Amino acid sequence: MERNESGTRSARATGEPSAYCSLLLQAAGILRLRYVQCRRDTTLSPAAADELATVFEGIALNHSDFDQIDPNEAIALAHRLIDDDHPELSGMWPRTG
Repeated sequence: MERNESGTRSARATGEPSAYCSLLLQAAGILRLRYVQCRRDTTLSPAAADELATVFEGIALNHSDFDQIDPNEAIALAHRLIDDDHPELSGMWPRTG
């Protein structure tokens, strides 16, 4: 994510959504599809999946509620999630049990 002159994250550099924003929004959709709607994988509850999807959307849309979350970690998790490559290894993945 880019930072503006005040040092805060800026989701949009030129008025267009960045590739990272698109990636995070796509990951949010995949979370909701896999874990909430289809319940393809039961390792993550629908509520936890929906909460994580909301975090991805908040970061992508530059909501100040999510400023404390490392955008690089969120991007890495989004890549893992989209590739279905052990997203549970990420520090952002909700812990179960």
